[in-house]
Amino acid sequence: MSLLFESLGPGPLGRELKVCVSPVHKFGTDAFLLADFSKARHKDLCADLGTGCGIIPLILYKKYFPKKIYAVELQSDAAAQCRETVSASGAEGTVFPIEGDLRQLGDAIPAGSLDLITCNPPYKIANTGLLNDDPGRQIARHELTCTMEDVCKTAARLLKFGGRLCICQRPERLADAVCAMRAYKIEPKRLRFAAKNPETPPWLFLLEGKLGAKPFLQVEPPLSAMNPDGSFTNEMLKIYGNIQSV
Repeated sequence: MSLLFESLGPGPLGRELKVCVSPVHKFGTDAFLLADFSKARHKDLCADLGTGCGIIPLILYKKYFPKKIYAVELQSDAAAQCRETVSASGAEGTVFPIEGDLRQLGDAIPAGSLDLITCNPPYKIANTGLLNDDPGRQIARHELTCTMEDVCKTAARLLKFGGRLCICQRPERLADAVCAMRAYKIEPKRLRFAAKNPETPPWLFLLEGKLGAKPFLQVEPPLSAMNPDGSFTNEMLKIYGNIQSV
């Protein structure tokens, strides 16, 4: 498989950060939006479920430098890329790749220990839409190996009381996400939609839930990605940064 590295620029310790990507396991704008939305703190113990090439943990490492980030990935080739990402970026002391099923983590991550969990889950329900011929892309795009309920069940076990789960999803899955969170006592607290521009429907929502919190949902101003001339908005440039192939 053809691999290359994408540069995220200098990290918190001055070393250049690099993400190992492939045609199957790469990243897009959604990962940057989710990492920014999560607002990790320096003291946080974090996990990214279904981490793929490790892009979200590396952004959290670069932007927030939390205490520890577990990077959980089921697919062996993606997990190998995540390990390459961590090694190439010198992030071994903060980002800890775990190759395994998020539904069966056992004691790989202590229960009730995490302040923050991020997850960019499969967007499509199993047995809906067109399936890609590549099994890796199928797993990444369809709920074949984990569902929204699986993510919330695992999050509820791993989070501290008051810990946060941040996800991104397609707008048509908003009701599913809210129901899944509440089924495991994770209360939706913060919601933001992202659209290409103010005139187009959103392509994504970002949702934060807190374990054991009381009901109250704050809907934040929508994010617009593009200016009328097709360039990124100032907010998008700040979030996305200067990413280069190396």
